[in-house]
Amino acid sequence: MKRALALLVVGTVLAGACAFAASGKPPAEMKLWRLDCGAAQVNDLNVFNDTRAFPSGAKMRFTSSCYLIKHGDSYMLWDTGLSTALKGVPTNDKDPISATLTVTIPEQLAKIGVKPSDISIVGISHYHFDHTGQAGAFPQAKLLIGKGDYDSLAATPPKNGADPTPLKNWIGGPGVSEPVAGDKDVFGDGSVTMIDLPGHTPGHHALLLKLPKLGPVLLSGDQVHLRENLPIDGVPTFNFDRAQTIASYDRFKKLAANTKALVIIQHDARDIAKLPAFPAAAE
Repeated sequence: MKRALALLVVGTVLAGACAFAASGKPPAEMKLWRLDCGAAQVNDLNVFNDTRAFPSGAKMRFTSSCYLIKHGDSYMLWDTGLSTALKGVPTNDKDPISATLTVTIPEQLAKIGVKPSDISIVGISHYHFDHTGQAGAFPQAKLLIGKGDYDSLAATPPKNGADPTPLKNWIGGPGVSEPVAGDKDVFGDGSVTMIDLPGHTPGHHALLLKLPKLGPVLLSGDQVHLRENLPIDGVPTFNFDRAQTIASYDRFKKLAANTKALVIIQHDARDIAKLPAFPAAAE
């Protein structure tokens, strides 16, 4: 046991030394906070599985989670949840999906001393309303979004059911944006990578992080919405492309296995609970 612990310590030190040697500077400080960005009462789970894998009438409460990433002196948001217009709106058991918001992102950031103006990057997994709702609170940030999604939003008229309204600061507005084709190493050091997983939408991405203590963490975007869909490659009825979704499932699962990443399904409260409860951070 002592020998194994010693080897682990040596390996960690060597990894840090290699990173320092390659870049000429020590690895950036990294932290990850989970944020509450709303919830949705799903009153027909088979909306999220086109093979009707769930019992008729099966329901589940989804969580709309967002994430704050500290990289050195920079802050990045991953997804921006539901609109503040939904704050305090009650959910119901009649509509297929009924959404609500309890607390805004800026209200949560204030608890850890971060101002909206401190956010330099907003990364969006895809253009659906429950991932873009509060982006407008960060107009100074650079927007990173998959090129397929950006093209759908920027088309006249918008394509594939995309609504550019929450992102109007960047879609035809003054905000700085970068349409991401393929994967993207966000900070250039391999610590935060947008992973190209099209299918749910044309430019859908997940996010792979490498935290110094916790290790690799894979945030799902909407590749998968609930644990039960992951082993069976469950495809929502409203996905953009079924074949692309299945191929992306294959990549997602192999990437998680090969990197030994902690998988966080962003809409599943059971998975979100793997991370420290806000305001604590994973490191």
